[in-house]
Amino acid sequence: LNQLTSTMKFSMTVGALVAATSSAFAPTSTLRGSSALNMALQEGQTPIVIGLAADSGCGKSTFMRRVTSTFGGDNCGPLGGGFGNGGWETNTLVSDMATVICLDDYHLNDREGRKVSGLTALNTAEQKFDLMFEHVQALKNGETVMKPIYNHVNGTLDTPEKIEPTPVIIIEGLHPFVDERVRDLIDFSLYLDISPDVKLNWKIQRDMEERGHSLESIMASIEARKPDFDAYIEPQKAFADYVIEVLPTDLDKEDKKTLKVRSIQKKGVADFNPTYLFDEGSEVTWTPSADKLSSPAPGMKLSYTQEEYFGNDVAVLEMDGTFDNIQELVYVESNLGNANSKFYGEVTQAMLSLADSPGSNNGTGLMQTLAAFAIRELYNKKAATAKLSANKEVAAAA
Repeated sequence: LNQLTSTMKFSMTVGALVAATSSAFAPTSTLRGSSALNMALQEGQTPIVIGLAADSGCGKSTFMRRVTSTFGGDNCGPLGGGFGNGGWETNTLVSDMATVICLDDYHLNDREGRKVSGLTALNTAEQKFDLMFEHVQALKNGETVMKPIYNHVNGTLDTPEKIEPTPVIIIEGLHPFVDERVRDLIDFSLYLDISPDVKLNWKIQRDMEERGHSLESIMASIEARKPDFDAYIEPQKAFADYVIEVLPTDLDKEDKKTLKVRSIQKKGVADFNPTYLFDEGSEVTWTPSADKLSSPAPGMKLSYTQEEYFGNDVAVLEMDGTFDNIQELVYVESNLGNANSKFYGEVTQAMLSLADSPGSNNGTGLMQTLAAFAIRELYNKKAATAKLSANKEVAAAA
């Protein structure tokens, strides 16, 4: 009977996901500025600050879409509408719940200035850490800031823009964890760790197959930035609470496109419980039934292990392989614990809502979605704690 009930639940959920996704998660094209938003930050409320570190071209933008859509409310759009929509060239995304700040805006020099200094944007000497700290601190205190803009189109430093605090402040870029003062303001930290082999394969696909670049020029470009990446970017993953590691598949050594994705989740982080597979704290390797999760060659394998990462105890959830039908992911979701979903099938529904985004047919999209849900849960817990504390103060003063 239990098996029949579980099968019926799985089938009914798969059938309902498409209809639910088309309405509840339908993207809008409306791009809104802060003046048009009904900002959700209440008087006395302290925003939570999320930090995301990654190299350029590692999927930060896709990840931000997954995070902001998880909170609901108005869809994130460029501050002021963006260039061509009555606004300006901006890197900042806003909604009524979240503000996403690109840390490229804190570059010390513009593109021409870096030619004079001879330093790359990866070098920490090219970043205004004092100003970054002042702004993050002010936003966390509920204050408005005038943030600089780095114009990626023409490489200039443009007129600063007004940033108003929202319940969730996300800082993303090359150096969010370099400055200890900024790290102390961050409530939850994430790092996107793309292996060199995967980076090379992605760059070959984009620059060689789509843009006609030679393999030699691609290799030269990667090698030129590697010393600064190794020196200034990669060491930050030691400070992350949640690392999404993207590697080549272990299922077929000749396969250059299939990915193995690991979410490395630090234990003991306040208001965060790592997602697990089947049994919390156990060691699990699982090959899903091909009848319930169709997967092309070389197949599909998941695992859940307990490991140590930079001296910290971590729980690692891993997916190796690609799936053909996102709706069938609910089969995997049904065996996850601490997924932080509001209802059965929400993880799969969120994946379907961004079905055309990179990584939506493999572990990249799944781990990013689970991380987004963890951030939402962390916000809810901190908001509830703050509300309880405020109620106690009111009662004590009465």
